[in-house]
Amino acid sequence: MSRRALTLLVAGFLVLALGISGAWVTVPYVVLSPGPTENTIGSVDNKPVITISDRQTYPTSGTLSLVTVSYQGGPQARPDLLTALRGWVDPTTAVVPEESIFPREQTAEEVEQENTAEMTNSQDNATAAALTELKIDYSMVPTVLSVEKTAPAAGRLKPSDEIRTVDGKPVTAVDQVAAAVKAHKPGDEIVFGVIRDGKPQDVTVTSVAGKQGTAMVGIVMQAKYKFPFKVSISVGDVGGPSAGMMFALGIIDKLTPGELTGGKSIAGTGTITPDGKVGGIGGIAQKMVGAKNSGATVFLTPADNCAEAVKAAPDGLRLVKAETLHGAMQALDAIRSGKGEVPSCSAG
Repeated sequence: MSRRALTLLVAGFLVLALGISGAWVTVPYVVLSPGPTENTIGSVDNKPVITISDRQTYPTSGTLSLVTVSYQGGPQARPDLLTALRGWVDPTTAVVPEESIFPREQTAEEVEQENTAEMTNSQDNATAAALTELKIDYSMVPTVLSVEKTAPAAGRLKPSDEIRTVDGKPVTAVDQVAAAVKAHKPGDEIVFGVIRDGKPQDVTVTSVAGKQGTAMVGIVMQAKYKFPFKVSISVGDVGGPSAGMMFALGIIDKLTPGELTGGKSIAGTGTITPDGKVGGIGGIAQKMVGAKNSGATVFLTPADNCAEAVKAAPDGLRLVKAETLHGAMQALDAIRSGKGEVPSCSAG
């Protein structure tokens, strides 16, 4: 056998061995790829994504699509080496270290639970942001989300308790409750006026010193919104907070006459705060590919993601910079009417 033939034979065996081992050897990475899109003013499985009860709504057209990222991998389902290699050479996917998606101190189940909780909060924040933009009044009530098992509040305060007063003084925000507790010295008794199961009652908790030496009682709180009408959002298994802005736009479109999209196919992403600030997200490159694949021609992009988005934007997808919900509304109005300035993303 000639040296050339022997070399080719050995190389062939090595490639075969690499292929076989690559199909079995797993690696601690996660492969990110474009996920499904959902039209927030449309339906999923014949059920409206956004349902508004006890309030007049108006017809919509076009699409206001949220975009997602699918992932393959995780501590209990690591991809094989060949899958990771294919991801590295595919420009529409990204391969990232496992711990960037699944922190070592969290299980995969805990990450999923956190994503679900973030999606719920995102929906509430989106409703609040939409109503703020439309100048519709609503209120917030500080509510106990969880109680640490060994904390002073254990057995005293309970999840879903609505905190209305601290030491007899009314509170209407989470930070007001936190400030009222920290105003005490460790060891002080703190009286919480709560609504539990629809009934008012006072609960006294003796505080202890926290990590910073200030008084604490060991509760996690969240703002529970009181809206003047019911807004329900249903998107199946989608998790995380990045659809907030698109939910808010969908709610506004349903609550106002006229068509926000002008019949166009518009997609976007971005977290939202109750006062309408749009925040950056992860996986922008994969989300833009998903938007383009769904037929979108305009992509509402968080200002914090603009520089990255410009470098990876698919041909034919117009990037519109969104810093606030109000700004996104103005941009859509300019696109629809053909009048006014439309803020664009830049690489700088």
